[in-house]
Amino acid sequence: MGYILITANRNYSSWSLRPWLLMKGLGLSFEDRFEPFTKPSNYQEFRSFSPTGQVPVLLHEGRTIYDSMGIALYLADRHEAVWPKDPAARAWAQCAASEMHSGFSALRNDCTMNVGVRVKPKPMSDALKADVGRIRELWEEGLSRFDGPYLAGAQFSAVDAFFAPVAYRVRTYGLEVGNGQAWVDHIIAHPAMQLWEAAALKEEWREVGHEAELRACGEVIADYRTA
Repeated sequence: MGYILITANRNYSSWSLRPWLLMKGLGLSFEDRFEPFTKPSNYQEFRSFSPTGQVPVLLHEGRTIYDSMGIALYLADRHEAVWPKDPAARAWAQCAASEMHSGFSALRNDCTMNVGVRVKPKPMSDALKADVGRIRELWEEGLSRFDGPYLAGAQFSAVDAFFAPVAYRVRTYGLEVGNGQAWVDHIIAHPAMQLWEAAALKEEWREVGHEAELRACGEVIADYRTA
């Protein structure tokens, strides 16, 4: 049995983007199973395939692997390229990806992911300023230490996949990330990211809860969604 990756809406689901981009970026073959958010809570419906009632979920050889970090760790046991080969870059990438996975709550709450729009954000809270400052620091450190163009060196790896949703947030809200902007431009231009974005712009769903979160973050000044 091959890999089956279950993901949700391209516009909204930053958690889905991580393993999807990781697998696409590494050239791993998988069946892409789409389960859209159709209402504010999809917990009961998603419980039919996910023990947490959430996405993403990877199905493989009778196993159910859930959570984006859990999926990355599972894939790393089977594919060497998930993390950088260089020991220093590997250690940094694993720490940075873990920090992204567990932190930056102000960024998540105040700059909700929506690929297809541009937003004039509300005045930044101190917590959001701290999150954006730390993001900038991390990206500039990775690019400086490992010479880019990816965060941990010349090759795409899991740390790029884990921060990819933030690249969309930087563009959507016009966040200032200093020299980290070079990585934002590079990762958004990645062919897999372009595929994700094209699908996002064509999505027909406008889930009311996610749209309300977006309006709470600021004023929508452009909407490129075509559906």
